[in-house]
Amino acid sequence: MLIAHVERYLALRQTLGYKLRNPSTNLRAFAHFANAGDTHVRASTAVTWATEGSSPYTRCIRLRDVALLARFLRAEDPAHEIPANTFYAPSRRPLPYIYTQEEIAQLTGSASRLRTFYPMRKLAYATMIGLIAATGLRVSEALDLQLDDVLPDGVLRIRRTKFGKSRMVPLHPTAVNALDSYLKERRRLVVTDEHVFLSAGNRRISSSTVEYTFGRMRRLAGIFPDRTCAAAESFIATEGM
Repeated sequence: MLIAHVERYLALRQTLGYKLRNPSTNLRAFAHFANAGDTHVRASTAVTWATEGSSPYTRCIRLRDVALLARFLRAEDPAHEIPANTFYAPSRRPLPYIYTQEEIAQLTGSASRLRTFYPMRKLAYATMIGLIAATGLRVSEALDLQLDDVLPDGVLRIRRTKFGKSRMVPLHPTAVNALDSYLKERRRLVVTDEHVFLSAGNRRISSSTVEYTFGRMRRLAGIFPDRTCAAAESFIATEGM
């Protein structure tokens, strides 16, 4: 069955360091969509499944993921069909924008004007944005931080980075002070989730929520970059927080 091929393909790529969070979801959904007796990738089935995507971008990504799977399987068995990707999706990669230290201060200050959907929201976003700016962390790395990743002597442990390795990130004393102040409040929460930054549901904040909230903070701060950037990925590292 196709699901066995999918799991084998995903397992191999994950051993090579790929996380495959979205492709895993897509390919498993495709395998379940295909006829129960299908043992090979069929181009017509792939196109039909991809067409059910909610947007041109989603349809393009769906078919791309299946095509990569089919190429892998076809090397072993030419009966697998590689679908041609007929769906056009404009590039979503934003152009970089480098924020000045003054703009970063305005952004962290704008967190105080966010709506209080939950008690820690304002402090969490001010601390998160300042930490990203001070360390150069990716948004996903900041969101993945857990309480035991904050090590003594002002060091962060970043686990399972982009290339599957971990690294240590030293903090500037001002960043240490700001993070310690935040953690005093964070540790008062009686929750089971160990992530440093929590959502209203007391779970890890999703990247899409951060992107939306960061856009809101930019507007509150009156910062309108000429080139749109995604979430906080384009921050430069600063000396302090």
